[in-house]
Amino acid sequence: MSLSFYDTSVQSYLQVLNGLIGVLEKGFTHAQETGLDLQEIVMTRLHEDMMPLHFQIVSAAHHSLGALQGMQQATFSPPSFELDMDYPSLQRLVVSARDTLTEYDPSAIESLADGSIVFKLGRNEIPFTNRNFLLSFSLPNYYFHATTSYSILRMLGVPLGKLDYIGQMKIGETPE
Repeated sequence: MSLSFYDTSVQSYLQVLNGLIGVLEKGFTHAQETGLDLQEIVMTRLHEDMMPLHFQIVSAAHHSLGALQGMQQATFSPPSFELDMDYPSLQRLVVSARDTLTEYDPSAIESLADGSIVFKLGRNEIPFTNRNFLLSFSLPNYYFHATTSYSILRMLGVPLGKLDYIGQMKIGETPE
């Protein structure tokens, strides 16, 4: 059985979003236990030329739920670079993205597979098929930002392991 567009998009997003929810919760607990300032965490970068945790979390939500919404609207643009969310707001953003994704009807997502989308970046417009957008743009960006979020928190001493990031695996499930 081949993978469906729903499995490749929504199910992939949900697995790591659920992991990210746990990662952020561990980060919150660690901050409380060690006295780390949550706003400092929000503004932490892996490297001076990279965006801070805030942008990484916003981008993970944007490249999951936002990507599907973009495919529905046939247009997608980068998220805002404004850094105006605190740590609990970032946690709520990820939970909201996850919760909204769980409400999608698989057949509605399947209907997006053969559509097209335009990525708009300033005056530049890059046309994609939805499949190519998902596989070559959305998922790679999604995993990058989720991984960078994990890495920032790990760098700050949050006790995390790979399984925290991966989330609940689908061990032994049989295709429907």
